[in-house]
Amino acid sequence: MKKLSMFLFIVLLGLLLTGCMAGGSDESSEEKSDGGGEGSSASNEDLEEKVVVYSPHGKDILSDFQKQFEEEYGIKMEFLDMGSQEILDRVRSEKNNTQADVWWGAPQVNFDQAKDEELLKEYKPSYADALDEMYHDEDWMWSGTSMTPEVILYNSKEISKEEAPKDWDDLLDPKWEDEIIIRYPLASGTMRTIYSSMIYRTYKDTQDPQEGYEWLQKLDENTKEYSANPEIMYNQVAKGVGSLSVWNMPDTVMLAEEKGYPFDYVIPESGTPVLTEGIAIINDAPHPKAAEAFYEFVNTPEAAKLLAEKYYRIPTREDVEDLPEWITETEINPMDIDWALFQEKSEEWMEHWDNKIKNTEKDKSEEE
Repeated sequence: MKKLSMFLFIVLLGLLLTGCMAGGSDESSEEKSDGGGEGSSASNEDLEEKVVVYSPHGKDILSDFQKQFEEEYGIKMEFLDMGSQEILDRVRSEKNNTQADVWWGAPQVNFDQAKDEELLKEYKPSYADALDEMYHDEDWMWSGTSMTPEVILYNSKEISKEEAPKDWDDLLDPKWEDEIIIRYPLASGTMRTIYSSMIYRTYKDTQDPQEGYEWLQKLDENTKEYSANPEIMYNQVAKGVGSLSVWNMPDTVMLAEEKGYPFDYVIPESGTPVLTEGIAIINDAPHPKAAEAFYEFVNTPEAAKLLAEKYYRIPTREDVEDLPEWITETEINPMDIDWALFQEKSEEWMEHWDNKIKNTEKDKSEEE
């Protein structure tokens, strides 16, 4: 009798263990298929041994996400930190021997160039429905991760919110003569964008840059100096040497919150150029599954929130909750820009400004 009882116990135990194993297998399958949309659904076991990322985001952000990604997926992330244009040139030179998997960070114009040269791979992420159409390529060769609006920056100790210029044209008021400090435009992507936008406003209808040139001439007359680098511009405005500038919104907020600079900003009422920072998978990536996993990982709502809170990036995803007030309480009115035309003409316009408009006596770019 005891032998029969023991036999039945062993049989029941075996059935129980088999059932548990079967249940575990079903759960694993569900996890592998989870993810939604058309994004990556690969499990950790499907991934290659590493992912290689080219990015201009700087070592702080890259090291932070490297640690998190490696802990989450158990594979290695290697990164190369360099400028956006340098990345484009490098990816171009490696076209027949692709070395990197992911390009994380660059204005959309750089990604559009790469797309035209067939350097990128189509990838529609799982969160595609959370992106407005202006924040991704129509063929999903790249998608936006963050946006950078340009603003009018002012010293809040010298100028009240009521007195501050409300729109671009207000900067031309003679009362602001010698009050404007400008970061030397030719060396700055932010300033090139702002200056080219001022020309583009009328060029898009007239196909003639002259009215834009006249606008920049009047701005030059109110400008006190062209600073050699951003830090000099920040210090000059903070000290009240000049009380106004034009710059990007995230940096302005960061300088006020982290360094205590007396900075506030106005988003121009008529609209402002908004640069979209993006991400893309490189064509013929050597680690395609790991590339998709990284693409998804750095664009989760949690990652977008971290980038907003710690690194002052404004997410393009519409479903990120509990963002900082400086983002949620600001209404951004993007200018409607043909970025391909913008990119084509920008160099010509900036050369004209440098040679025909700029007052060289105000140019401090070679003095520091």
